[in-house]
Amino acid sequence: MAHYLLSVIEPVGPTPPAEFLEPIMARIGEVNAEIRAAGAWVYAGGLHGGETATMVLARDGDVVTTDGPFAEGKEHLGGISIVDAPDLDAALGWARKLVDASGLSIEVRPFRYSET
Repeated sequence: MAHYLLSVIEPVGPTPPAEFLEPIMARIGEVNAEIRAAGAWVYAGGLHGGETATMVLARDGDVVTTDGPFAEGKEHLGGISIVDAPDLDAALGWARKLVDASGLSIEVRPFRYSET
C-alpha cells in the first residue's frame, strides 16, 4: 500500500453560507466514513484561506517570514486527505467520490516517501 495526497482545490472568496455548505460537508463526511470503513483512512483536514498563510523563505543565507500565500491565484489549497491505497486507480476512486460530494477539484499525488 502507498499513501496518496488528495488536495482539495477551492476558489478564492468568501465562505459559502451555511445552507449551501452544510449539505456538502455532510456528503464529505459520508465519503470520509466510507474511506475509514475501507481501512484506507490516514488523515484529513480543512485549511483556512490562503490569506492566513505565513511563508518561511530562505533569502541570501537568512530565513525570513512573510504574510500571505506564496502565490496569488484564483484558487488555493482548501484541505487535504491522505489515503492508503494499493495503487493510483484506487486513490483516484476516492478522489472521484470526494469530487462528487464537494463539487470541487481534487489533485491526487503519491507520496515519494511515507512512514507508517
